[in-house]
Formats: sequence, C-alpha cells, structure tokens
Amino acid sequence: MAETVRVEGARILASLIRTVGDVQLAEDAVQEAAVAALGAWPVTGVPPEPRAWLTVTARRKAIDIIRRERARGAKERGGQDLIELTRRDLEPEEVVHDDLLRLIFTCCHPTLSPPTRVALALRTLCGLTPAQIAGVLLTTEAATTKRLVRARQKIAAARIPYRVPSEAELPERLPAVSAVVHSLYTAGHAPAEGEAAYDVDLCAEAIRLAELLHALLPDQPTPTAVLALLLLTEARRPARLDEDGQVVTLDLQDRTQWDQQMIARGIDLLNESLELSGRQADAYQLQAAIAAEHARVPSYHATDWHEIVRLYDLLVEVSPSPAAELARVVAIAETGDVDTALKLLAAIPVSSRHHAVRGELLARQSRYREAADALAEALADAPANHPEHAHRERRRDHFQQLAANQPPTHPHTG
Repeated sequence: MAETVRVEGARILASLIRTVGDVQLAEDAVQEAAVAALGAWPVTGVPPEPRAWLTVTARRKAIDIIRRERARGAKERGGQDLIELTRRDLEPEEVVHDDLLRLIFTCCHPTLSPPTRVALALRTLCGLTPAQIAGVLLTTEAATTKRLVRARQKIAAARIPYRVPSEAELPERLPAVSAVVHSLYTAGHAPAEGEAAYDVDLCAEAIRLAELLHALLPDQPTPTAVLALLLLTEARRPARLDEDGQVVTLDLQDRTQWDQQMIARGIDLLNESLELSGRQADAYQLQAAIAAEHARVPSYHATDWHEIVRLYDLLVEVSPSPAAELARVVAIAETGDVDTALKLLAAIPVSSRHHAVRGELLARQSRYREAADALAEALADAPANHPEHAHRERRRDHFQQLAANQPPTHPHTG
C-alpha cells in the first residue's frame, strides 16, 4: 500500500506541477493526499484506480492550500489554477510519464551545479530519500540534505522558474537528465538502504524514462547509450538472486536465465549510439560496452578480461570515480595480476565495497586471515540489513575456516 502511494505519487506530482507551476504547492498537496490515502485505504481498501484517487485528492488538497493562502492574504493567485484543478478529466498514463520526464528537464536548470540538478530531480520528482541519493552520488546523507536545502534557497532567491524547457533547450540539459535517469536505475539496482537487494519499481520507472528520453531525442547518442546500459544490466536481473533471495555473484549466475532479447536490443542500441557519436565513447557508452562484454559470452570463464580492463581504463580516463576505479581493480585481478590490483586498490578511497574487494584479492594470495579481517571491516562499515550483508558474512566465515586450517608460517631464518 505504501509502495503504491510512493510510486504513483511521483507521477501525480509531475502532473500537478505542470498545472499549478509551483513545486512547493504541488509537493504539499501530494503529501497531504498520500497521508489521506494511508489513513483511508486500510479501512476502505486500495481503490481500483489508485492513481485516479490520489490525483483527485491531490487536486482538492491543492485547491484547499490555494484558498488558505488567499484567506491569509500571504499570496494572491489567479483563478486559472482553480479552474485547471477542478477539471475532472485525467491525463492518460503515457502523458503522465512524459510530464515526469519533461519535469526532470525542468529540475535540471543550467544555473544549478550538475550534482545538485541530479539530487533535486531525484528528490523532488522521483521521490528518493536523501540516503538513497547519497548512495547513488557517493556522498553522505548530511551533505545531500544540505545540497537540497541550498538548491531550493537558490531557486527561491534567484526566482528560477519551474517551467518545462523549450525543445531548443533540451540538448543543453541532456547530460544532467541522463544522469538522473541512470542514477534512478542505480538506486533501484543497488539500494543504499533497506533489506531488498533490488527495487523493481525504481528500475522499471528508470527504464520507462530511458525509453521516453530515447524517443524524445532519438538522434542523440547519450540517451541511446543510457537505454542500452540499462537494458544490458536489467537483462541479468533474473539470475542475481537465488531462491532464498540471497545475492548471487556474477561468476555463479545461471546465464540461461538472462534475457537474451533484452541483451540483443541493448547491443544494437550501443552500436547505434557509437555510430551517432562518431565512435567517440562517453561514460555511458563505455559502461554499456563493459556490460555487453559480460552479456555476449556463454560463461564467466569465457570473459575477455583484458578487453574489459581496456574499457575500464578508458572509463576512468573519461569519467573518473572511485566506483569505476574499484571495478577496474577487480577486472585486473581477473586477468591474474593480483599484485597490481592490490597496489591500485591502496590508492582508492576506503569504503565498505573497498574492504570486500580487498578481502577477495587477499584470499587469492592465500592470505586468509587478512582476507577474513577485511571482510569483517566490510561488514562493520555497512548496515546489518545491507543486501550483501549475508554474502559478506559467508565469505568472512569461509576465509576464517581456511585460515584455521592453514599451517602456521615461520619467519625465514636462512
């Protein structure tokens, strides 16, 4: 029930913002409608058309808010808002999705910094929490909250209009919009909070937005590459969890469960994107190319790790980030060069994922006690309900057992 309210609320917010032209008013109205739903639905049951129920309720709440403002004399509004809000017809589902995408363009105003545009869109229109946004942007929840507060203050002080940009303005905002869509999928694919290892609704919404973005700007290489990346990643989802809901690592996944039609379309889109860009690959194209390398081979052992390292080298050059550098370290280790991988790992900022990777690399050198300690650090740095927590616990216990069975080493006295 709460999940239905969350998912539908983002779509209704987009439509309501377009109607009243005021994000704060629309957010307040949708929030009041959500509270009303959570109070009423446990008694009456979820209505057959929850979006229609929430939309009508949000419109009524918006009317109430406008009337309260008028009564206080704090703000005058024309009658057009009330006329629009009292219309009984509801937009079809496709239009709502288009509103959502275009309002992501609206949030990505060029006067805001790129990370701020992404954070604002993810919070305002996609409904992500500051913790989820922090996980995607690789920052802290406190920093994300401050960024959102500053963004709203800047918008209010500079009177930046919340309006859908013209068609001519869309390409300028495309990089930030692409980042929002990709970040939304990332938040669903690897949730930063909660026990679930995968958020189906967030990923599905991100893919729908990617499809719309590609349809809106079919001659632009970036949205084509984003859609390719999302499809190639999503194709592996059925094999990511076992029957008990535990994480299955890539080397152990049953590739017969991968969606081959989705993989084929993703590879076609990647090639199309590369042609559009004149073979000058950007970060999304490189990530999609890496995903394609994994997807096109029949087994983990058949993976061309040297090609994947080459692609990660380019990715780190084009768009450096700790996540990309960490993934490159893993790929280098898969080529057999664990010593180089460990040296490079030492220069990457420490994180829960960093500790887990270090533990696996140390185990390849039979340094099982150190490996177990590294996995223990990974567990300490992540919440107990982290989706990979159980997997890391199993790996730590495995390394501890190997260390216990390992004969003691003695200093060389020769």
